[in-house]
Amino acid sequence: MKAVLFDFSGTLLRIEPTGAWLRAAIDELGLDVPPEAFTRYARQLEAAGALPGGASPLRVPPHLADLWATRDESTERHRAAYTGLARQVELPDARLYDALYDRHMSPDAWRPYPDTAEVLGELRRRGIGVAVVSNIGWDLRPVFRAHGLDARVDAYVLSYEHGIQKPDPRLFAAACEALGHDPLEVLMVGDDRHADGGAAELGCAVRFVDHGPADERPAGLRPVLDLVD
Repeated sequence: MKAVLFDFSGTLLRIEPTGAWLRAAIDELGLDVPPEAFTRYARQLEAAGALPGGASPLRVPPHLADLWATRDESTERHRAAYTGLARQVELPDARLYDALYDRHMSPDAWRPYPDTAEVLGELRRRGIGVAVVSNIGWDLRPVFRAHGLDARVDAYVLSYEHGIQKPDPRLFAAACEALGHDPLEVLMVGDDRHADGGAAELGCAVRFVDHGPADERPAGLRPVLDLVD
């Protein structure tokens, strides 16, 4: 392998827990929410799948089904899909729906996996091209800059910027082209067998990692170093 494509959420970085996400938004607005109500809101938001990068919805309401299926194709659809899921929960202040969405785009809401910097740095040292290929509705580059990872990434291929989302092979093809390598020389690393597995259609090798909490996956990316030239 001469280059590696990485998924973002659940592969290189992990979103904060639902409770921390909700607490940050509540504090930002200066709201006073009783502990028992806070616990209830957090549980309901998690069940709704309202946190991007967090748990999947237990159920997508019929009126959001089409939007949900193509949520990563534009900034507007992404925000509408996730705030729509959040609105299933009756929160104490209507401002919270947008505040929650905005919070998840903050670098403070994301934590790199313990071996992310190490693996990206070693790939850079070896001269291996690296691209981040993400189904997402917003610009994640500031997150990488804030965590000191941006200098270790050669290209970002983000679904909302191309109007297509994984597993569409065109998104992976754009990443291979950006790195200047034939797909047969490229490894795709991700946590979603359906979405990230689409790279195999181009001939890319594919490796999957567990998308668990950051402190429970200290070395999930290190095996990638054994697969590259």
